Amino acid sequence: MRRPFAIAIVAALLLGVLTACVPGSGSSAGSIGLLLPDKKTARYETFDRPVFEQRVAELGDYDVLYANADQDAAKQQQQAESMLTAGVDVLVLDPVDAKAAVTIVNAANAESVPVIAYDRLIAGGELAYYVSFDNRRVGQLQATALVDALEERGTPDGGILMVNGSPTDSNAAHFHEGAMSVIAHSGLRVLAQYETPDWSPDKAQAWVAGQISQFGDDIAGVYAANDGTASGAVAALRAANVSPFPIVTGQDAELTALQRIVSGDQYMTVYKALKPQATRAAEVAVDLLNGRTVTGELDVDGTPATLLDPVAVTVDDILDTVVADGFWSISDICTPEYEAACRAAGIL
Repeated sequence: MRRPFAIAIVAALLLGVLTACVPGSGSSAGSIGLLLPDKKTARYETFDRPVFEQRVAELGDYDVLYANADQDAAKQQQQAESMLTAGVDVLVLDPVDAKAAVTIVNAANAESVPVIAYDRLIAGGELAYYVSFDNRRVGQLQATALVDALEERGTPDGGILMVNGSPTDSNAAHFHEGAMSVIAHSGLRVLAQYETPDWSPDKAQAWVAGQISQFGDDIAGVYAANDGTASGAVAALRAANVSPFPIVTGQDAELTALQRIVSGDQYMTVYKALKPQATRAAEVAVDLLNGRTVTGELDVDGTPATLLDPVAVTVDDILDTVVADGFWSISDICTPEYEAACRAAGIL
């Protein structure tokens, strides 16, 4: 049993970046550390964190210590050390760097604190559970949509740019692997590829701008690994007036991405049911905290796991996916700026 006030004070003194969420009063039934990797990807603060905290609160009087690493692996290491010093019972870790995070897992193992790998699989250490999506399938969905759209446009052998994810994100390699399993047999020409540091939209924009200078209107499509890099690619393409406007992919079903899809700047995104993911992680964390045995639907590298199914979303699928699930509402998407486009797409 730990007192939430004491936990928050220890964490604040050690690092000054942790947020203690106290669902109850008096002594809590235990504590869970939630470590997320960045704020540039909108999903983490908008969905993952609040859904996780809400589900933990529903399950009992537990404390959640939260920290966001802002894409800094060393900072995440410090945050984890602070949580372990504060006495957390379970760590839920979405690593900035899948390889560097092994140090965090080993430190937790030494303290008999179970670690749940959240969204990204950590490259070593003894993990208690893994919750994510079928990430190779994500890449396959993106590439299939890109290939089909270019075939429909009449440019099945067009040139494409590949704006891949961060080299420190283990999922990025899986996205790319899945995408290439489709692109390699499609007839498309890969003009150039880029691994986007920190998933930075700005860096993606700068790189795509440079490729436009080289390839110009030969760019028929852009494989963008997520919606953030897609936003950078679209900004560069619009600034250069590339015509016809290339087919652009994405991932995460961010609100701004859906608005780009409605307006025609982005062709598709991949919807990942983040609420079930965060909910499952919270439930497993509470089970582990209470010493209960956890089992997964499958085994990934010796770790029990839950891998959820991703879904491709184009303008024709918005109502049946993100809106139907309550992920975003029509009013969220169809603001006055996008009202006419929404009506044209049959969303309003």
